[in-house]
Amino acid sequence: MPESASASAGLLVVGWREWLALPALGMPYLKAKVDTGARSSALHVEWHEVLIERGVPWVRFALLPSSLASSERVCEAAILDRREVTDSGGHRTARIFIETEIELGGRRWTIETNLTNRRGMLFPMLLGRTAMAGRLLVDPSLSYLLGEPDPAEIP
Repeated sequence: MPESASASAGLLVVGWREWLALPALGMPYLKAKVDTGARSSALHVEWHEVLIERGVPWVRFALLPSSLASSERVCEAAILDRREVTDSGGHRTARIFIETEIELGGRRWTIETNLTNRRGMLFPMLLGRTAMAGRLLVDPSLSYLLGEPDPAEIP
């Protein structure tokens, strides 16, 4: 068997865009761009504020369940790190990173994602290479390979 075939055994094949869930954040359906050009994942937040609880930095932030949603979902997570991120336009900004669980294609694992304003972007979530490594194989010619939710189920 060629090395590339054996290396891809057990990997979930996905398209360049997919629906995923962030169960710990109460997001059962979220459209994501699967971006092998991005090192880190990014999640759109409407706003965020840093809190200190028992000496530990946390972040409270608001997500919109969908682009049509009128009410925000307020979430909290421990701050994992703050790092400089270079966006696709070459601009560097410091961003807050959290860990959260992702569900995609019936599989669950923990990823790191940064919180940022992605308003105006087509996808509220960008799934980067570090979240995919060793788990996903991307076919950039395909979209929603794992299926799409019933529109009635999207909040």
